[in-house]
Amino acid sequence: MKASDAHNLQDIELVEKLKEAREESFNLRLRHATGELEDSSGLRRARKDVARLLTIARQRNIDLEREQGPSN
Repeated sequence: MKASDAHNLQDIELVEKLKEAREESFNLRLRHATGELEDSSGLRRARKDVARLLTIARQRNIDLEREQGPSN
């Protein structure tokens, strides 16, 4: 995800994209740990996407804990 694309998202969309990016990062880490992941470049990209979205959310003063609700 490009930074310009992330900046153009509405707050609700930003929270959803952050949730998706965190899930993708987790899944890639799991696949890497089990040896199923062949191309590890996705790990770095996923981490950067999470960091980029978190930075934008903090700049907008979005309360992520309240927006995402209780995690199971």
